[in-house]
Amino acid sequence: MIYVVEVPEQAAPRAWFAYDEADFARKVEAGDPLQPWEIFDTLSARDLLSDIGHESVDATARERYPAICALGDSHGWDAPLYRADHLLGSGVLSAEPVSEAEALEAALAARGGLTCVYRGDRDAIGAFEGADPRIAGKDNWHARRALYEQLVALEVLADDN
Repeated sequence: MIYVVEVPEQAAPRAWFAYDEADFARKVEAGDPLQPWEIFDTLSARDLLSDIGHESVDATARERYPAICALGDSHGWDAPLYRADHLLGSGVLSAEPVSEAEALEAALAARGGLTCVYRGDRDAIGAFEGADPRIAGKDNWHARRALYEQLVALEVLADDN
């Protein structure tokens, strides 16, 4: 399980969960103004040319699509390029690896406020018990309570408080 605590600047904290990384991606994408492929994508320069209907790297491709050809020439035509607009900037492709998890967490962070992601019951329980300084202490009681209620609803913790 993946647990998320969101503490918006002007609203009450809320906690939610995802069963796995695919469910996490669907839920983040559903609440984001960007398209899923803008939040995270992996493709090559050859894929980019193919997507616009140009199947070969020839003089016409070099004339019409110099930026794509420059990417292919500098990084390799089949090397993965990563897109993560919330992390890298709008439309930026990077040869430096970006994980989908990083891109999804950046999408959550772009909503503003505080966002905490816990990958597993143990981490979420630890955060509730005060192990995460972002939601520890009296001032963050409402965020911990939201996480607690989510853990109880999923029967990870017993409702004894």
